[in-house]
Amino acid sequence: MIKQGMLFVFLAGVFFLLPGKPLEAQQLTRFAVVDLPKVYVAFFRDSRAVREFEERSARVQAEVDRMTAEIQELKSRQADAVLRGDQEQGTRLENEIYRKSEFLKEYYTLKTAELEDQKKKLTQSGTFLEQVYDEIRFIAESEGYSMVLNLKENKGILWYSPTVDITDKLIQNLLDKAKR
Repeated sequence: MIKQGMLFVFLAGVFFLLPGKPLEAQQLTRFAVVDLPKVYVAFFRDSRAVREFEERSARVQAEVDRMTAEIQELKSRQADAVLRGDQEQGTRLENEIYRKSEFLKEYYTLKTAELEDQKKKLTQSGTFLEQVYDEIRFIAESEGYSMVLNLKENKGILWYSPTVDITDKLIQNLLDKAKR
């Protein structure tokens, strides 16, 4: 009987001495995700820098199309020369086709790398990132998120609930502030 009474007093003492600790230890960490490329496209699609990028990209594509058509024309002329039995003309055109095809490959590789670099610089410009990060910080602090992850650059995200995707809210806030 005394043992049960002592056990009860001991348990009651432990229960009353530490009532708040289990509640404090249960603070949850909340995460959010943002699709930064989607933010970039939505927020800056009408900016001068993006228009210049798109114009440059279109010029490069037009040049690639022009060179490809030229090579196709040379291939057609070479086939005609071979059908006529003009080996010298056929060989000369074959060499020209090879040179132009190699130049086109190099041109395409170089220009694609330049465009990718320009695109990367656009998305990493100080003004853009500063505005985006300030707004992310505001949303995270006001909605209780402890961490916000870039959805496209974080290969460790295997699954997420759409309820933690704050991309659309971020875009709307940025557009609202841009209108002011």
